[in-house]
Amino acid sequence: MQRETETKLVRELLDLHANKSAYLVDDVSSEPVAHYVDPARFDAERQTIFAATPQPLAHTSELPESGSFLRRTLAGLPLLLTRDADGDVHAFINVCRHRGTRLVDDKNGCKRRFSCPYHAWTWDNRGQLIGIPHEQQGFPGIDKSQLGLHRVGGVERYGWVWVQANTSEPPDIDPFLVGLSGDLEALHADEYRIAHCDELEVAANWKLIVEGGIEAYHFRVAHRDTIGPFFMDNLSTFEQFGSHLRSVLARRSLTELREQPQSQWRLRDHAQVLYSVFPTNQYLVQSDHFAWIQLEPIAANRSQLRILTMVPGSRRDAPGDLAHWQKNHTITMDTLAEDFAIGESIQSGLSSGVNASLTFGRFEGALAAFNQCVADHVDSGGA
Repeated sequence: MQRETETKLVRELLDLHANKSAYLVDDVSSEPVAHYVDPARFDAERQTIFAATPQPLAHTSELPESGSFLRRTLAGLPLLLTRDADGDVHAFINVCRHRGTRLVDDKNGCKRRFSCPYHAWTWDNRGQLIGIPHEQQGFPGIDKSQLGLHRVGGVERYGWVWVQANTSEPPDIDPFLVGLSGDLEALHADEYRIAHCDELEVAANWKLIVEGGIEAYHFRVAHRDTIGPFFMDNLSTFEQFGSHLRSVLARRSLTELREQPQSQWRLRDHAQVLYSVFPTNQYLVQSDHFAWIQLEPIAANRSQLRILTMVPGSRRDAPGDLAHWQKNHTITMDTLAEDFAIGESIQSGLSSGVNASLTFGRFEGALAAFNQCVADHVDSGGA
């Protein structure tokens, strides 16, 4: 984040607080309940959004060396991510080209070649078919160059491996990020490492989970026993970058900056900055680390999540910091557990049929903006 932007955001929040006002959009809006419960709507989102946009599936440190590999899922597709001897990253459909079984069962590891567990056809980590048992007898004249692993678009930028499922070409990340690339570059995420990671499944639509992080209206009530006392009541601001959002949630300590020279203002010390990278990834930037909330929609009413605490690589294993990282990860998980429980409650309530739509107030404008982006992608067919 540029210094000019940082000071502007601090000033904006201080002015809102002084005026005893939330950040307001022009109108109250609504979103049809069907968009959260309809399997057909979810299928349309899978094709036009999850498969058609670049998504950060792995942090660069999760493929730390030549031969590293990971299994992931994107838009319902089983994927295999690899790093070759030149350090380049590749993304493939994790399916044998002979009889279609899953090629790699291990979640991660280090291998330079992958043999199918059914008939031992073998590919290297660049996706090239290099071995067929009994090839001459059983498959005379076969062209192995035509049976490489099915490639999907992958590229490594800003500390993440980005994958787009509906293309074989590396996605162009900067146009996708619109004006957000500078903020991600300034984060220096490639210098961070994973301190802690939890995986869980939530019985809620993916949009409910995203919505839970982009407004501060619920903080005092839903998080009264965790982080609520440390934050201003319903004081936040947001800015839209194409389909992405940058939300700033003000801590109570923000008012201390009124007595400090502007040159000393540091937003991360007095607010949480949440980057919602459309559609399903969020980076919650705090004073000395950030949390990565990685969301994988499974069905209209189910979502898989990875919650990672990302810390400076030089401090991840420092004895004096280990308890600090654990404490912060626990706070993040406890807070998100409150959001996820509410999300599951909303999903159950939506299925009752009592409400035809959900209502977003003028200080919940980020929710309306996010859902409009979803609608725009679905309506355009992912073009």
